[in-house]
Amino acid sequence: MEKGKVTLLGAGPGDLELLTLKAVRALAAAEILLLDDLVNAEITSLAPQAQVIRVGKRGGCKSTPQDFIQRLMRRYALQGKRVVRVKGGEVLLFGRAGEEIRYLQAAGVAVEIVNGISAGLAAAASLAMSLTHRDHCQGVTFVTAHAQDGSEPDWQALAATGTTLVIYMGMARIEQICTGLLRSLPAHTPTAVVQWASTPQERRLLSRLDHLSTQARQAGLTSPAIILVGDAVAEAQNLSPAAAGIAQAA
Repeated sequence: MEKGKVTLLGAGPGDLELLTLKAVRALAAAEILLLDDLVNAEITSLAPQAQVIRVGKRGGCKSTPQDFIQRLMRRYALQGKRVVRVKGGEVLLFGRAGEEIRYLQAAGVAVEIVNGISAGLAAAASLAMSLTHRDHCQGVTFVTAHAQDGSEPDWQALAATGTTLVIYMGMARIEQICTGLLRSLPAHTPTAVVQWASTPQERRLLSRLDHLSTQARQAGLTSPAIILVGDAVAEAQNLSPAAAGIAQAA
């Protein structure tokens, strides 16, 4: 029997129009579709012949074990099936792709990567701001607040990099994040939160670092959301809050 393959596919932050042509072709050819929890459910319409298996993984919620997902991919690929593992956002950014690639390659299964738009990029696009605006910074740092062992990043060291910080999975720890960053950054440092970036449910908050956690809680902003910190975020202030639907901090 001919071996199948596994495609690890980034579905982007929710807007299906952000899918690449390569992603659409992979979905159309899929026989098995393993669908993450945060992926737009309408993506299944692009894979009409696929058996859909939901393998949700969300922090703080009941999740499908990672080992079970990997065994499913291996099983169907070794049966000769075209397996597409659909992940929200960008497949190589905080999506456990490294574990899955290593596991599948060890089993002799071919792996293809199809990149997607990360929620961090979609959040910046929603705010019409450059993450690497040369008037404000020399780079951007993508970081998760949710480490595997439960530890936190060194927020003080990250603040000292002078880059725009794009923080994933941070809403449950937003108070600790702000406290850590305030050890190195001024209280007035521009910040933003974008929840459900690129979707009809999107909500945005522009604030400053010393007010961010309180105002985000008051606004009821929760996961999934991206936290942005740095002087480049000040460019988002040029938008009209009324026209753009942004909650503007006082």
